[in-house]
Amino acid sequence: MKALQIVKYGNIKDGLNFNDIKKPTVKANDILVQVKAASLNPIDYKLVEGHLKDMVPLSLPCTIGFDVSGVIVEKGSDVSNFEVGDDIFSRVPQQQMGTVAEYVAINSDVVAKKPTNSSFEEAAGLPLAGLTAIQALERVGLKAKDRVLIHAGSGGVGSIAIQYAKAKGAIVYTTTSSKNIDWVKALGADRVIDYKTEDYKAIAKNLDIVFDTLGDEYTFEAFEVIKEGGKVTTIVGPPDQETAKQMGMTNYSLPEQLSELIDKKSATYKLTWMQPNAEQLRGISTMVEDGTLKPIVDLIYSFEDGISAYEYLATGRAKGKVIISM
Repeated sequence: MKALQIVKYGNIKDGLNFNDIKKPTVKANDILVQVKAASLNPIDYKLVEGHLKDMVPLSLPCTIGFDVSGVIVEKGSDVSNFEVGDDIFSRVPQQQMGTVAEYVAINSDVVAKKPTNSSFEEAAGLPLAGLTAIQALERVGLKAKDRVLIHAGSGGVGSIAIQYAKAKGAIVYTTTSSKNIDWVKALGADRVIDYKTEDYKAIAKNLDIVFDTLGDEYTFEAFEVIKEGGKVTTIVGPPDQETAKQMGMTNYSLPEQLSELIDKKSATYKLTWMQPNAEQLRGISTMVEDGTLKPIVDLIYSFEDGISAYEYLATGRAKGKVIISM
């Protein structure tokens, strides 16, 4: 079968190649999925570029991709909750990475049936971004009436986070560029901040929660806009102690600057290292089916144009998800 693989670390064009590989076999609790669509995520090209090789060691060549939607064509002997022919979607575990391929074997425990009102392309864009948004916001106890700032509202994670926060009854601020203001507002944000012309720190103040999707100085600036006892939830900042332990980091301590900011505001700080979760996927599917959550797709590329799709994603200009359709 054909697969798009990381063949070496470096730039996207040189680091990726289409290869013929062996069709995967299923273990007792696995399903074999004929891939209909795969969603691309920043972690994918960061792996290609070698930025995560210490944290996520790969044996090259390695098929790329974590998000998938498709049809079950075979199931293991212990699989009882799915049948051959079911339409599914999933964020696969790290050890089963490789969704930009004709087939992928997945542990059935991290799979859910795709929303009945979504195309395969729409469904493929939901798992990683949806699980990341939900887990990051739930980790700091998002609730109704919370005032929350979600950075990069037009991105894959941000666009879902806005919708999820509004569904929970939160008051949502978000940042985006001028061209995306109306589009992001339509997702439900109460105040859209044009980062090119407005200072978000002068507008979003005394917040309950900041969802940091950008990292670097934005992680530290979050403490300027939260209230006393507020919460910062990040997917790109330094690990907190609990997450560092989860990631296998021994003898870890918070950066001194971050520790001081947390103490000064009596704040909660959490880094979410997203985990596959079938129950949450089923919840996402229900929200899509009842209209609470809308999948946001920017561009769809053919399998043959998969390398170009990753090059586009790496520009940072995607509005929603970038999808490869098989």
